[in-house]
Order: sequence, then C-alpha cells, then structure tokens
Amino acid sequence: MPSKDREMRRRVFLVSGSGALVAAAFTRTAAFAALPPAQELGERIRGVRAMTFDVFGTVVDWRTSITREGEAVGRAKGIEADWAAFADDWRAGYGPAMGRVRRGELGWTKIDDLHRMILDELVPRYGLERLTEEELDHLNRAWHRLTPWPDTVEGLTRLRRRYVLASLSNGNVALLVNMAKNAGIPWDAVLSAELARHYKPDPEAYLTAADLLGLDPEQVMMVAAHKGDLRASARLGFRTGYVPRPTEFGPNVERDLTPDPDFDLVATDFNDMASQLGL
Repeated sequence: MPSKDREMRRRVFLVSGSGALVAAAFTRTAAFAALPPAQELGERIRGVRAMTFDVFGTVVDWRTSITREGEAVGRAKGIEADWAAFADDWRAGYGPAMGRVRRGELGWTKIDDLHRMILDELVPRYGLERLTEEELDHLNRAWHRLTPWPDTVEGLTRLRRRYVLASLSNGNVALLVNMAKNAGIPWDAVLSAELARHYKPDPEAYLTAADLLGLDPEQVMMVAAHKGDLRASARLGFRTGYVPRPTEFGPNVERDLTPDPDFDLVATDFNDMASQLGL
C-alpha cells in the first residue's frame, strides 16, 4: 500500500466517526486479497512485524485455573460444589455481560467489574455466602492468576525473537499486566480492548491496537484459538494465525476446530507456530 494511502487510513481511524472508520478499515489491499489459499506461508505473511494475541483460552487455560481456584475456596470454607461447572458458569456470563455494554445498558465497564457482577450472581448457586467481601474480591482476581498453556512461555519467547508481541484481549490492562507478571508471559506490550473502550470483535479494538503499535493492520497478525476473533480482524486487514485449544472448554466438549481456508497460518501450539516460521 503506498505511504500516502497508509497515512490516509490512519487519519480516518483517528478522526472520523465510527461509520467511516468501519468503511475504511474493511478495505483490504489488492495484493492481500489476491493471495490464493495455498500461497506459501512466507508470502502470505510478508510484511508482518507484530503479533497480537487473544488471551483467555488462547494463551492461558482459564477453565483449569478457575476450577483450581474454586477448589481452594471449597477446601478453605468447607464448601462442596462442582467447581468445573462453576468455572463454566462464570465464563458463560462473559459474553452476555459485554453485550450489555455494547447495547448501552451499561456504560463502559472493565472486565474486572463485569467478572464481579457475574460472580455475585453465582454466590447463592455455589454456596459462596460464607465468603467475606475481601475473600470475594480475591476470588474475583483469580482471572489475574490464570495459568498459561504448557507451550505458551517457550513458544512466545521464540516468536519474540522476530516479532513484536502484544496481548489483544478484552481483559483490562491491570488484569493482563498481573497475569503476565504472575505467569512469566513475555509480552512486548500489554494492549487491551480497554484502551479502545470497545470490546472485541468491535473493529475499534483491533484498529486501536495496530495504531498504538505504529503499524497498519496488514503488518499485524492476530493470533487466536477462536475463529470469530480471527474473522473479525481479517476483515480489517490483519493477517491471521489460528492456534486451536481443543480442551479449552473441557475434555468432553466437542467443537468444530476446522480452520477457515483463508487463515494465513494454522498451528497446533505456539512452538509449532514458531517452528513453521523458522524460529
């Protein structure tokens, strides 16, 4: 894309209304649109300088982590419950809560606060009335303490040799910073939907990340275990890396993990991704 065209897109993003923003962003370069699905990987991702990563489910194993946190509460408080179901129910409230923000039922609300709203609804269902306010707050911050998948730290460290790596999560900045500190996740930058005040898959979340990195969307690869995340970013010009996590929702949940044919890279984990890229 000529430099003048790149600058025009950036100006549209920075100063225009949302309608013009979406219209401009949905225009992909002719060169990228012409790439056939079977194009060599090096050609498909030519010009990529940074990678942005979905976090919940892609980088960290939220279900195992939240189940473990619930079990610890159960032991400490003598509460018997299905803690895996607790994790599932807590996560199930995530999408609807963000939907309330999108519809204007709630003003902009960070994920920590949405998580607490969902947790408060689960308190009577799982016998958590025994917890003090301080203990509920600690439990709510379990999302700051999520455990990475076994390949995460090593794989990201390898990818970081060549690419700028940044989170691009609906999680708020404090949550993501604490998670990275706790788990040793080697981000170059912690980016969040909070910075755009729009949750993914709203276009503003992706475009703000690219702009903050000083890059055009075509220079960034969005990496995620969720196809919807990748499709939304691809419509804006991002390259796409699909890393499915088959057990994200538990070992007995069957999901369609077949990659879209136009995803630019498909890998079994971050180490496989790094190997495909020669790192």
